Amino acid sequence: MVNSTTSLLTTARTKLEEYLLKKGLRRSLERFAILEEVYSRDDHFDAEDLYQAMHQRSFAVSRATVYNTLDVLVDCGLVRKNQFGDEDNTKSRFEKGLGRQQHAHLICVNCHRVIEFCDPRLQLIKTTVGDTMQFQVESHSLVFYGECADEECVARTKAATASASSNSMA
Repeated sequence: MVNSTTSLLTTARTKLEEYLLKKGLRRSLERFAILEEVYSRDDHFDAEDLYQAMHQRSFAVSRATVYNTLDVLVDCGLVRKNQFGDEDNTKSRFEKGLGRQQHAHLICVNCHRVIEFCDPRLQLIKTTVGDTMQFQVESHSLVFYGECADEECVARTKAATASASSNSMA
């Protein structure tokens, strides 16, 4: 696993270097450190998560640098940006763009847990839609919203607390 992670990071670094050179942008230490942090993760994260992680690693970067670098990483295809419809509908979540299969997401409306899943039928649907509509599909996004089965889910915890509270009053 370490070799594939190292190889993936090497590929990502090369792609970022080529992109920055092509666009005439600086090849800063901060950009590459942020890229390394992104590729060390296996979760969906927001800009604030990334900012906090960088500071926990004692790497002082500004929030503006994190946001600007995420924009660059999205533009060059190294990071995927998702809008999952959080309460304020403005929070973007990010994930690695390389080394990942196209996948869909399940989002718990209570605890906001993100679950990825792959289903070969999705590829078939994508191909069928493209062929039928004479459209070259480059990517897609599919998100299902519902309630997860996690025992620690916020909704279950609140319901159990409310139930225990009402039972003790009886």
